[in-house]
Amino acid sequence: MIVITTPTGDIGRQVLDQILDSDEAVRVIARDPARLPERVHARAEVVHGSHGDADVIAKALVGADRLFWLVPPPAFGSAVGATQYYLDFTRPAAEAAASRGVGMVGVTSLGHGYRKEAGLLSAALAMDALIESTGAGYRALALPFFMENLLRHAESITEQGTFSMANAADRPLPAVATRDAAAAATALLLDRTWSGQARVPVVSPDNLTPDEMARVISETLGRPVSYRQVPVADFGATMRRYGASEAMAQGMTGMLEAQNNGIYDVEQHVTHSAGATSFRQWCLDIFQPAVQA
Repeated sequence: MIVITTPTGDIGRQVLDQILDSDEAVRVIARDPARLPERVHARAEVVHGSHGDADVIAKALVGADRLFWLVPPPAFGSAVGATQYYLDFTRPAAEAAASRGVGMVGVTSLGHGYRKEAGLLSAALAMDALIESTGAGYRALALPFFMENLLRHAESITEQGTFSMANAADRPLPAVATRDAAAAATALLLDRTWSGQARVPVVSPDNLTPDEMARVISETLGRPVSYRQVPVADFGATMRRYGASEAMAQGMTGMLEAQNNGIYDVEQHVTHSAGATSFRQWCLDIFQPAVQA
């Protein structure tokens, strides 16, 4: 039995689709089961609730041997610090998985070994340490910047020919397509031969700066697109102005500062991950259709 969390999220949805195509028994944890496609209801058992709830996760893990684990982002206005949020959300599942012998395949950040504060990324790395401390079998999918984050900028690219982030314009920003993360997670969930604990970095074969990303987007769309870097402090101020809590603003700005300081370069990984999607291919397959739509 494989248990899937975040079944309507960017990665969880893709993992679930692939697991449903296998012969494995599937159980899904969902806050809002009505959002699940009919195919899921027909093929999988659904447990209603949050996977951060001890009673819900205990019910979901009965008879299970594998768990896909992803912590949803904190609420925009949450007053709880990112690390506390990640640890509180994960602890019931980690303890239950360890006691039942359930192997966890979790989504986390690339950057193990980074010693400075990194906001949301520090929280993800602290989550890994918590899971490992329980003795649960664990495969940590260590991921960098998601290419899909750029979909938020489709409108500004279409209307203004530019996109803005707080990442350094001339520093390589390792990235990954969510479909590659989902494929790696699915392969591990279906593989019953692994045990123990290990990290599994999944990274795009290219290592582009935001300026270089803009150039590839320009070539893909056939129109000029430029990148504009905004100061991290200004990004944080904008978040607060739109209602973000201080904890959430600090979590995001800490992450951005760590990205600009090279957090993804600290952890050893294979730059050319076998079969990973290049940024140009992602633009052709995902970004260009999104902009044209």
